[in-house]
Amino acid sequence: MKQLVETIAKALVDHPEEVRVNEIVTEKAIVFELSVAPSDMGKIIGKQGRVAKSLRTVVSAAALQEQKRVTIEIV
Repeated sequence: MKQLVETIAKALVDHPEEVRVNEIVTEKAIVFELSVAPSDMGKIIGKQGRVAKSLRTVVSAAALQEQKRVTIEIV
């Protein structure tokens, strides 16, 4: 799942080498902290948060297999 978030994020930004994904696992949830270069922040968030919402939707659909709640935080 971490690889999925990282791959999608790298495809969206101008500086893919600065994409970092930190995974925090608890009993019922998985939190991914996504950090990118400051100049790429707008590309990850998108207009009115549409790109971020789409990224969260894709990861949530992939997380149905693990029966855990998945959250993406853009740092």
